[in-house]
Amino acid sequence: MRVNHQAFFCSLFVARLADQVLLFLVPLVVFQTTHQVSWSGLAFFIETLPRYLVFPFFGALCDRISPLKLMRVSQTVRAVMCFGGVLAYVVFGGIGWLIALSALCGVLTSQGFVAREVMLPQIFSTQQFQRVLAYSQLADQLGFVLGPMLAAVLLGVWRWERVVGATGVLFLLADAALLLWQRTSGFRANDPPSAPVHWTMPLRIALRHVLVLPGLKKVVLLAAAENLVIGVTLATSAAMVTGLHAQSSRYYAGLQTAGAVATVLILLSIARNAWPAQTLGRVAFVSICVGGVIAGASAAPWGYALGFLLIVGFDKMFNVYIRSARQKIVPPEDYGKTTGVIILLNNMTQPLAGLLVGIFSGRAQTGVLIVTLSATMACIGAAVSIAATLSRRKRALALGK
Repeated sequence: MRVNHQAFFCSLFVARLADQVLLFLVPLVVFQTTHQVSWSGLAFFIETLPRYLVFPFFGALCDRISPLKLMRVSQTVRAVMCFGGVLAYVVFGGIGWLIALSALCGVLTSQGFVAREVMLPQIFSTQQFQRVLAYSQLADQLGFVLGPMLAAVLLGVWRWERVVGATGVLFLLADAALLLWQRTSGFRANDPPSAPVHWTMPLRIALRHVLVLPGLKKVVLLAAAENLVIGVTLATSAAMVTGLHAQSSRYYAGLQTAGAVATVLILLSIARNAWPAQTLGRVAFVSICVGGVIAGASAAPWGYALGFLLIVGFDKMFNVYIRSARQKIVPPEDYGKTTGVIILLNNMTQPLAGLLVGIFSGRAQTGVLIVTLSATMACIGAAVSIAATLSRRKRALALGK
């Protein structure tokens, strides 16, 4: 990567660091306050659902407004939300402010994410896109590594509302790094089209692409299946580690960090080696399925830790496969609007998993739910694979005639 792009990746890292601190705080503080796994699942559902519902809107917006401007707005307003949430807590009290500000910041995180997805092919148009994705994921994962550690350290000396205030400062630093990159690199995003269109047109175009473009339905289904296991893991990890397995908050932070370190090592391998995209997808998908079964079925902390590491360690490898496949299929002029809809379809299973935790955790063991969703992921993957094989054979027979 060129030197004048370092500030860009630094901005990604700091924004991810701040976002991860919030994601770490919500389920842990809610569980410590209520001592109920179901409340952690519901809090995760409330926290994550809005950020996925807005993806189609922001995707269409990126085809109409400069994605660079949207990234800057995302980071600045997230800082304001953090400060506003802390002020509201001081004035009115109640833990609901933490969940609310995290949900609002999640919406703005979605705006920044889609804008970044649209910008990356423009910024690195002359470089191998799979490698660029690996580097951007590395910036994310470094934030993921340090986020839980930073949150745990700050929670050891401050109350959660002060940690949220510090998170707001991090968002401001991320925006400053992005501004520095913009001025030093001279990058200018492609001008969006100026012709007015009906507000439903971007959604219709995106949905038509999902239904018609070869290979896109497969990518969407596989990502949705994978996010079932990711969602149930994120929604229950705090309760599983600190509740069922009776480990400390520091152990939980250490486990999160170990998973992120494993991911960084995997992404470095991808960035330095030209792995075939299909190989990345298969290895990651199977590893996440196996990890979910191990994490849910194990009665010992080390077993859960092993499964957790497989899930989070290979999640970003699977993301590289999904995003590189998506970039090859979707037309550049419709990339923003189509990416927004695809991300929504991919990720709706994450809040669904959190809702299932909230509904069924009192009736069945959480581990059983994790195993069940992992088995569901495997069945979806097998069905997609069989359908793709039959489709290839059908085309081969047609060509043979």
